[in-house]
Amino acid sequence: MARNPDAIEREIERSRTALAGTIDQLAVKANPQRLADNAKTSVQAKLEEPKVKFPLIGAGALIAALLVRKLVR
Repeated sequence: MARNPDAIEREIERSRTALAGTIDQLAVKANPQRLADNAKTSVQAKLEEPKVKFPLIGAGALIAALLVRKLVR
């Protein structure tokens, strides 16, 4: 069964529009600045968790104490 050329053109135009929308969405998701901002926010949130925050503070205090001890000698 042969298809109407006008119907084929309309279908092609709908496909182009859908593809353009998909490409725009991918461009937004793959934006390097957006990815960097998301990574930064994720790391900051992780560092605010008590199970991560307090051991890091303890490790920092230990390193500081060892450096002071080494400098005093």
